[in-house]
Amino acid sequence: MEQSAQQAQQLDHLASAPPPGPAQSPFAAFGMPGLGGPPPAAPPEPRPILELDGEEREDELDSLSDWVDDFLLPVYGAEVTTAAPWCLQWQEHDVVVAWLHALWLAYQQHRDPESGLSGLFVWHRDFLAHAMAAIRAPGGPLSACMTSPDRPAHRLLPGPPPSARGEKAQVAESSGSGESFELTA
Repeated sequence: MEQSAQQAQQLDHLASAPPPGPAQSPFAAFGMPGLGGPPPAAPPEPRPILELDGEEREDELDSLSDWVDDFLLPVYGAEVTTAAPWCLQWQEHDVVVAWLHALWLAYQQHRDPESGLSGLFVWHRDFLAHAMAAIRAPGGPLSACMTSPDRPAHRLLPGPPPSARGEKAQVAESSGSGESFELTA
């Protein structure tokens, strides 16, 4: 009798509860998906930081800088030497920003619980070591910057000139004709 009374109370409680909304499945309590209805919206796809503009890029760079300064460098920064240069103005080196942003996105993905227990190991093995080696290589993008903490330095290395194809197109446009001209070195 007592068990019947408890079941009746449970049924009354369930009957008085508001019906599940369109986003909530009536079967969610059993770990089952709902029937019909649109799937939940996917989060926006991350975009490479160099594709962002204006305030969106500045906000992303601020977040990236916080992660680099508060987490990455204190833990993985190691000593600054000629074999592992660094730049206090790394945000001005586009290639370094691109590498660190990709490393940060991978970190966020691999620290997520869905990555499993080995997620951070995968991040260390597949992303961290390679990115830091490329960024801090003796001939890498920071090689003209600080190689000793006692001598802070910053210098942007010039990139390669435009391709010959680009120069031919500019010459053809400036001449006003549709002809292309050969450039000889």
